[in-house]
Amino acid sequence: MRFPHPPPYPPEPERSAELRQLFADEARSGRPDLTTLCLLMGSVADRALDEAGVDAVHMELDRLAGQLPFRPGGPRAWASALHELLGERHGYRGGPADYQRLESSLLHEVLVRRRGLPILLSVLWMEVARRAGAPVHGVALPGHFVVGFGPVDEQVLADPFDGGRVLSGSDAELLVAGATGEALEPSMLMPADPLEVMLRVLNNVRVWGAARPERSEVSLWAVELALLLPSHPARLRYERAQLLVRRGEFVAGAAELEGYAEIVSTFDPPAAERMRGQARAARARLN
Repeated sequence: MRFPHPPPYPPEPERSAELRQLFADEARSGRPDLTTLCLLMGSVADRALDEAGVDAVHMELDRLAGQLPFRPGGPRAWASALHELLGERHGYRGGPADYQRLESSLLHEVLVRRRGLPILLSVLWMEVARRAGAPVHGVALPGHFVVGFGPVDEQVLADPFDGGRVLSGSDAELLVAGATGEALEPSMLMPADPLEVMLRVLNNVRVWGAARPERSEVSLWAVELALLLPSHPARLRYERAQLLVRRGEFVAGAAELEGYAEIVSTFDPPAAERMRGQARAARARLN
């Protein structure tokens, strides 16, 4: 099979369906594992990431965790140790150009390239730290994901996108102000739930794909994985329908529009009727 765009390339449909089922099962488990979800997403995006590749990722994470000092101390000591290991010694960080690459949202590529988006670098930081026994969690600041060490009331923040630089309170305030123009609220510093993190990762992929209409297949798998999460915006069904129609899958797109119209009709009948009209228009394009 020839592809009109650079890699990564998705797996065959049968393998993709198997991976999506595994993703749904993990997302709905009692304690979903963020790294497992990220690697399953990576396998849906990249046929080159097979079971051996997944094992290699885990072995490399183990190797990196083994290079951390044994119980270096409190939250600040942990943050400094991760900064020195991953940011300084191994050069993991990000930059503006990383927002232009799909690989920046794929954990296995971030591990190899040592470059990525803030949220994927944070997943890397968390997984290495967790394996070494650190009290670590993700912190979903608006517009910029970071890592927290220690309990919330005394946590130390680090920015993996900046090589794991340890942040002061004013640093965090500036990050939020730069992203939203608003003040930092205490609620923004709470540990992020794995499924919330995964939805944010998929949102980044959707944004990447939306800016590249020729890569609609990327937008589609990102939306479809997001729809497998137990909690997701209902409007993603409408986005999926629009993508299917744009890709020429008119019957599937029309069916999705009609299904979403049924949901919307209970609180916005005019919008539901517009969607039914879009469904009829999609079916008409088959003639």
